[in-house]
Amino acid sequence: MASDRWEPAGFKGRVDEVLHRFVAQEADEFAAIDPLLGAVAGQLEAAVAEGKRLRAAFCYWGWRAAGQPDSDALVRAAASMELVHAAAVVHDDLIDDSPLRHGRPTAHVGLRGALARRPDADATARSLAMLVGDLLMALAGQLFATSGLPAAYLARARPLWSVMARDLIAGECLEILRTGDRPDTAVSLKVIRYKTAKYTVEQPLLIGGALAGAGVRLREGYSLYGLPLGEAFQLRDDLLGLFGDPGSTGKANVDDIRGQRPTALLAETWRAAGDGERELLSTLLGRPDLDAEALDTVRDVMRRLKTPARVEAMIGARVEEALRALHDLDVPAHAAAALTALTHSAAVRLT
Repeated sequence: MASDRWEPAGFKGRVDEVLHRFVAQEADEFAAIDPLLGAVAGQLEAAVAEGKRLRAAFCYWGWRAAGQPDSDALVRAAASMELVHAAAVVHDDLIDDSPLRHGRPTAHVGLRGALARRPDADATARSLAMLVGDLLMALAGQLFATSGLPAAYLARARPLWSVMARDLIAGECLEILRTGDRPDTAVSLKVIRYKTAKYTVEQPLLIGGALAGAGVRLREGYSLYGLPLGEAFQLRDDLLGLFGDPGSTGKANVDDIRGQRPTALLAETWRAAGDGERELLSTLLGRPDLDAEALDTVRDVMRRLKTPARVEAMIGARVEEALRALHDLDVPAHAAAALTALTHSAAVRLT
């Protein structure tokens, strides 16, 4: 990066180059073990083909906001955050049986197609997809360790990796255990904090800060900024997941209702609903055969109860909280400007 001015497209290009080259090499070595592994290797590359690279950006600015200069080695380390995300996505899509991601078949769906002649294609594809996610997480650690940063820098950040993995898996487990329960907003917010918010914003910032040798006060500020912003990110994702255009989001918008997942959008709808509306929702939520007409019925109930507007207000409140925390951070002006721009990229988006 030639200057301190934040150039999202240029940064994304740098991260994409690192990811595509690294994963392509790993996929080639994996497929070289046996030709039968070709389809699995292809899913490794597909997992990193698309993405906004927000997690890498937050890691990068966790480093820069602590006073460190631009560094290709740091970009490699930051790119490892995207492999953590790719692993989480593969596992999440498998658990939720989601058919699409970025407008493409998810890993288990793509592998099912490659195994079409096998009588056990579905179960085999799901097993292989699980292992793809596992390998992506291992590759994340490998990319981080071989980034080129000094060993002493890496040692400062390494303990945060186990925290990130623990919180992410705890959130995913909570979502599984809470799926199908009576909707509850406090429960939903706890799920999104651990499943998404922490590893999307707070923990990449903290890892970048740890690599840079950030002090306690700055790291505390990163958490005060990152947690509400991460929650706003997921609340926006939930809104887009149900009310967004699948052609733009690249995901099926029936998944959350068909699965009766513990989203704040559903919980706020339930909280505001009367007896009749709850009875209607009870006949629709969690139905595996939920069709477009039934989905429209659920959306109509939500609109009538003004749930999307309330969730929008929740997003706005968290963005304001994050920006206040950012204002209080003692960071260079170019870092504050970049993090302000990233705040809006994370919480105010169409896809």
